[in-house]
Amino acid sequence: MATQETSPAQTAGYFSGTFRKDFVSSIVVFLVALPLCIGIAVAVGVNPARALITGIIGGLVVGCFSGSPLQVSGPAAGLFVIVADLIASQKAKFLGFYAGPQESADGLSMTYALAALGFAVLLAGVLQIVAGKLLIGRWFQAVSPAVINGMLAGIGVLIIVSQFHVMLDHEALWHGHKAHGGLEYMATIPEAIWKCFDLQGTGPSHHLAAAIGIITILTMMLWQGFAPKKLKLIPSALLGIVLASIVAVVWNFPLKNLAVPQNLLDEVSFLNSTSHWTSVITDPAVYTTALVIALVASAETLLCATAIDKMKPGHKTNHDKELTAQGIGNMLCGLVGALPMTGVIVRSSANVNAGGQTRGATIMHGAWLLLFIVLLPSILTLVPRAALGALLVYTGFKLVNIKQIKELFRTGWTEFGIYLTTVVLIVSFDLLIGVVAGIVLSAVKLLVTFTRFETDLFITEEEKKATLALHGAATFLRLPVLTERLEEIPAEVELTVDLSNLTYIDHACFEALLDWAKQHEKTGGSLVIDWRLLHGKFQKEMDVRQLEPRDSVEPRKLSGKPSTKTATA
Repeated sequence: MATQETSPAQTAGYFSGTFRKDFVSSIVVFLVALPLCIGIAVAVGVNPARALITGIIGGLVVGCFSGSPLQVSGPAAGLFVIVADLIASQKAKFLGFYAGPQESADGLSMTYALAALGFAVLLAGVLQIVAGKLLIGRWFQAVSPAVINGMLAGIGVLIIVSQFHVMLDHEALWHGHKAHGGLEYMATIPEAIWKCFDLQGTGPSHHLAAAIGIITILTMMLWQGFAPKKLKLIPSALLGIVLASIVAVVWNFPLKNLAVPQNLLDEVSFLNSTSHWTSVITDPAVYTTALVIALVASAETLLCATAIDKMKPGHKTNHDKELTAQGIGNMLCGLVGALPMTGVIVRSSANVNAGGQTRGATIMHGAWLLLFIVLLPSILTLVPRAALGALLVYTGFKLVNIKQIKELFRTGWTEFGIYLTTVVLIVSFDLLIGVVAGIVLSAVKLLVTFTRFETDLFITEEEKKATLALHGAATFLRLPVLTERLEEIPAEVELTVDLSNLTYIDHACFEALLDWAKQHEKTGGSLVIDWRLLHGKFQKEMDVRQLEPRDSVEPRKLSGKPSTKTATA
């Protein structure tokens, strides 16, 4: 049963009961979303307003059309790597053809990069709407969990190694230029740590920034583990940021704080914000990024929706409707120059745990974000960047999810291998290469699984008995192997077919086995099969009156040596 929606006839009942729960939940979600939005904006390198606007659209617009009413959408850490890479590459491209004054080059290159980002996010939204209308939302659930978990873990690692420098107020430089990519960020971490112990330096106070970062992370960890039950609704992220900010202000630490304009809505920039549109719309990298944003955002959104379905009994997501709503949201984000959005598990789970009942909680949280950036933007100037970096380092660690790694390892070494390959390639190269490699490996694994077929044939001619043990998946691709073994069985022999290690049998192999049995009976032989073992491997209405001499025969390994070696795919 799906979550009940508020209709005009139920308005009075909603405001007398459900509204109070949604109102409280919306406040909690707002307090969770606020520091996360700001932290993601800092990580990407844009003004916090662009992330907050995404949160507003996610609440006020997507909340109205969502196929998962309790899911909360906004900027997510999962898209940070994609957006940061696009901005960096587009800024470099602009500087490559820019011939104007150098003092304005940085600002103009950022404007160009944000225009390219807006166009990519707009295209990603269009792709999501098309996918939703074509009813392919559920197909995203067909992606192997090893690939999805590997994608999230790879993003988590990239967030950790990049935001570690922000947490220490350190600028990561690689051979004189700003570090880019997971490996370069990793290589510069020792330098960042060393500067924290260089107390005689005349540069920034890296050790004080590190202290603020540690305070933020410890506050979040301790609050999540030891907070009184009645106070659990207070978000640990908000508490960590507030405490770190108070410490920095009271002790007057010389740290880098957020730079925020007086009117955050001034950051809204429509698609006409650059005069280089021909270059933007003809750049293949923009279209590739749009595709990656659409794929990653859709996968993360639908995974989040599935998790919410498990958390809230009676809640059922309409995946295609949710995908369409996300597309509408991303189109609007692209039009106003905001960051792309997804359904976010941290905010959504906070909504469920705080008692949210309908989409009203999601919509109201968007209204609180709007009021905040209109009325109280100056508060953000008190927040140290180090605290926001620490928040994202902690978020990245949770994306890696050690528990999932252990579960994948117990599932099988192949699943773990796909996961590890995805993570390594994402960190070493980029997100698209890692995800595509993971999907290809999953397809190869599936192909191997459904083509692996082995047979063991044991014949005792003195007793005129034989056993044929089948292992793996008997599909038409391995039909020659099966028929070759059946042809080796002498006439007048009772054949016992052992199906205990057979995972699947298709129509072609099943018919071949029955046809052979009919011919074999004409030579005086017989066939013994425990037909119940076929349940779940193949279902068919069949007449086995003369092929089944007894209801159930326990397959047995007869004495004697195998007639031939095991046939292996």
